[in-house]
Amino acid sequence: MRHSVRGSVLLVILGVTNLGAQSSPAKGGLGVSGTWQLENGKVKVDGPKTVVIRPDSSATWGKETVRWRLKGDQIMIALGGEWEIYKLRVIFDRMTLSGGDLTEAITLKRVGPPTSRPDSIPIPPDPDTDR
Repeated sequence: MRHSVRGSVLLVILGVTNLGAQSSPAKGGLGVSGTWQLENGKVKVDGPKTVVIRPDSSATWGKETVRWRLKGDQIMIALGGEWEIYKLRVIFDRMTLSGGDLTEAITLKRVGPPTSRPDSIPIPPDPDTDR
């Protein structure tokens, strides 16, 4: 009995970690989708404190809506027509980002599901294909 409980916990941990590491929003978007709040770390004064990441490959903070993509253990965010790349780690309801334009790692806590993107706000173009 004890062995099966440990195995189940391990499968849950691996499943959550792997969801955050998939390369396609359709496959991995559910692992990072949600409403996330800054828990630890510093961002620029105008940087995001609350981020909504949706399975449709859009993410919003404040009035900014961007496109995102997962690739291995990285999340790529399309900013200004170019990808900003961050190292990503998701475990349960915590997401840690580092690299890119961050001076130190930040941790976000999932505080709920993603809100819907209004139809009036399009998903920004993919810098690799939508030029």
